[in-house]
Amino acid sequence: MSAQARQETAEHSGLLKLLSAVFYAGSSFLITVVNKTVLTSFRFPSYMCLGIGQMITTLVVLYAAKRSKTVQFQDFDRSILLKIFPLPLLYVGNHITGLASTKKLSLPMFTVLRKFTILMTMILEVYILSAASKPATAFSLHLFLSCSSDLAFDVEGYTFILLNDAFTAASSVYTKKKLGTEGLGKYGVLFYNALIIVIPTLVASALTGDLHEAVTFEDWVKATFIICFLMSCFMGFVLMYSIVLCSYYNSALTTTVVGAIKNVAVAYIGIFVGGDYLFSWTNFLGLGICMSGGLVYSYHTFNNKSSGNSTEGAQELKIHITEDSTGRYSTS
Repeated sequence: MSAQARQETAEHSGLLKLLSAVFYAGSSFLITVVNKTVLTSFRFPSYMCLGIGQMITTLVVLYAAKRSKTVQFQDFDRSILLKIFPLPLLYVGNHITGLASTKKLSLPMFTVLRKFTILMTMILEVYILSAASKPATAFSLHLFLSCSSDLAFDVEGYTFILLNDAFTAASSVYTKKKLGTEGLGKYGVLFYNALIIVIPTLVASALTGDLHEAVTFEDWVKATFIICFLMSCFMGFVLMYSIVLCSYYNSALTTTVVGAIKNVAVAYIGIFVGGDYLFSWTNFLGLGICMSGGLVYSYHTFNNKSSGNSTEGAQELKIHITEDSTGRYSTS
């Protein structure tokens, strides 16, 4: 990350950083539960079409806001593709693998495996943003304890969630990087991400038969399903906005850590929501250990950041007082 970018991040008030983090945590929590309801409780067959619905909602909301001059971002031209690459690819990868893993895994196991994102984000921050390296936390054993006793082990689901971890980490880091690109800004990043990728995703959905399954889904006549589907589409936009906002005011790693803290609530609610969690004491206790590890990691991350800032500030304010040969005092 450039010195200017670090300085801008440091200048944001603590209240804005906290509010953006809470907004992201709340949005992420709500969309996870809503998506799980649509894909598992109602058994909606197409996670890809649900993602398309979220992209279209993002485009409609931001286009309407731009037309009404509520928000401003650069008009489309050929330079946009170079400015925003590779975010659209990461965006669709994150969207599709996230929805697929939500469908395949119980919420508690989804939550536990999402913690790999923290390690991946730390690595990418070092290589892409040139951020200072942070000491890794030993949560791999906790992950293994919980995963190894998962009675509903699903190879496809585990593959999707690990790919989702990689896409999320890369997306967080590159979002932070692209927010400093002239002409894009928060809203431009959101809008052009969705615009560039929505048509290829729609074509892929039609070719694979995914779109046909979604259109012929029998629960379209149920008001409760329609409400949940529309909530998911709208929350997709809200989530993406909250991620960009949190990344703007905080670091990419902080955004990832906030997601890990949110997962504590999701994991335990997931035992009761979705109906696909197979209880065992070994898995339940492993889940608790893993969640505790996530909170401890999060505490040390924020605590070290605060300590670092305090030390930095103290060094900058340090005044050396010396006495010269005439008895007068001078500062340096």
